[in-house]
Amino acid sequence: MAAQRRLGLILLDTRFPRLSGDLGRPDSYPWPVITQVVPGAVPAQVVCSAQALQASGLADRFVAAARSLVAEGADAITTSCGFLVLLQAQLQASVAVPVLSSSLLALPALLRRQPRVGVLTIRADRLGPEHLLAAGVPESRLSDVLLQDLPEDGHFVTSILGNGVALDEARARLEVVQAAQALQARAPDLRQVVLECTNLPPYAQAVADATGWQLSTLLQSRRLLGERALAQAPFINPFEADF
Repeated sequence: MAAQRRLGLILLDTRFPRLSGDLGRPDSYPWPVITQVVPGAVPAQVVCSAQALQASGLADRFVAAARSLVAEGADAITTSCGFLVLLQAQLQASVAVPVLSSSLLALPALLRRQPRVGVLTIRADRLGPEHLLAAGVPESRLSDVLLQDLPEDGHFVTSILGNGVALDEARARLEVVQAAQALQARAPDLRQVVLECTNLPPYAQAVADATGWQLSTLLQSRRLLGERALAQAPFINPFEADF
């Protein structure tokens, strides 16, 4: 039997509803979870460029949250926003337990097996090379990562980045599936796609049903979840994601 572990989850300062399967919800994980909210870290301030994130002064607050979670007994740390891959090295250097800041960390292993890998993200115009490099993507493979986002003025994006108090699951699901289909139309050869945004996993099955893709989220991380990393369809085998 695997030794019991406790996960530390660093949360943005949000109020939007988190649906079942959202990776900002402790009950989405197969281990007990302790949480720490970073005050002032609203979505619009974190879904941004590396320069903007450093200028915000939030990095030190995220480091403090990671250290606080370890002090409370966390054996591994994750976050509720894939854009925080920008802080992966800084967070990992600040604590002695594994830090898996983003599902984007799966990209290097996937690119070793696939000619191209897709990423569904909340804002492609804000997800730059600096995020992919921070995730470990070789510079020579940056062009093999295909980004697709959702409509900037759509219900999903405005609800999440606007930090609203309501989210219509059916409307959001339709927008997510349509974004996936747009990416598939651009790149019919894609087989594996990473869900950058931690609010996207509730729609994973709908995306897979519409596209036939294998998907990767933080729940496929063996460093984070050990033998409880989620392996069943429509998700990529954790040994392929290998992060």
